[in-house]
Amino acid sequence: MITARQSRAARALLDWTQETLADRALVSLTALKRLESGQHAVYESTEDQVRRTLEASGIVFLSSDQGEGVMLVRAKMPSVSNDQDRGRRSR
Repeated sequence: MITARQSRAARALLDWTQETLADRALVSLTALKRLESGQHAVYESTEDQVRRTLEASGIVFLSSDQGEGVMLVRAKMPSVSNDQDRGRRSR
């Protein structure tokens, strides 16, 4: 389960509008607005689609006894190993 605040924070980290997230998650904009308002019930499938879309884009949802949050994790670009780098310099 994700909260309204987590959805809004995740969008902010990705620099996405509500329209962008709704399009990518294949949910209606109205449903997304309901989810992010936190005041209206939404279908579990809608919430699941939004969560999966955000996770596929690098968002990790955090929850602890101290609160909830999100973080953005991007795959690091592979670095050239020192041996490969040395071989390139000596050529």
